[in-house]
Amino acid sequence: MSSPPSSTHETPSNAVEVENLTRRYGDRVALDDVSFSVPTGQTLAVFGPNGAGKSTLLKVLATLLRPHEGVVRVLGSELPGEAWKVRGRVGYLGHEPALYRSLTARENLRFAARLHGVDDDRVEELLDAVGLTRRGNDRIDELSRGMRQRIAAARAVIHDPPLLLLDEPWSAIDPGAIGLLEPLLGRGTGRTRILVTHDVARGIAEADVVIGLLAGRVHVAGPASSAAAVEAEALFA
Repeated sequence: MSSPPSSTHETPSNAVEVENLTRRYGDRVALDDVSFSVPTGQTLAVFGPNGAGKSTLLKVLATLLRPHEGVVRVLGSELPGEAWKVRGRVGYLGHEPALYRSLTARENLRFAARLHGVDDDRVEELLDAVGLTRRGNDRIDELSRGMRQRIAAARAVIHDPPLLLLDEPWSAIDPGAIGLLEPLLGRGTGRTRILVTHDVARGIAEADVVIGLLAGRVHVAGPASSAAAVEAEALFA
């Protein structure tokens, strides 16, 4: 099995540290004074209704959006000034698979592999891992929504990142395919994960710690537990 080069970066005790983060879209405040930390190797589940700020939070951590106020550290590097140190060490799976629709599944993965200096053997491993070797030469716009999500998951881990940012990773995935993604995205990988989901029961089962957002503010924070599940469910009421 071929693997990407091992990282020589030091591992901080907290993979993610967020202090008083605020992010706006014009006059609308999407994240309002948000603070939390995620110890290295643990999973944070982020709950909240639509518009709570969950996807915005992931995009800030993925260096796709700049924080307007506060301090954000990812893998020991402060954003946005050291974003260049972070981008090659984070795997981001957005709610909508951001793939090149005119390219094939294999071409999308090869493009990502070359960006990260990973050889093509890794592409073939991942196509097999997500059960799409036979569809590898099909264009993305010829694949079902669930298949595109599986290719996007493969792309997110192609460079063996220490941090995964996952926005509704099981969206449109049928039960059989969910099992295929577990070795790539699940707890057993040993990666730090931040998981955005509306599925409170599954999120609690996957997580070590949780936060719940409502209108951009933290309303729930603490260890993953049955009590946290009750508090998180109340956010959707």
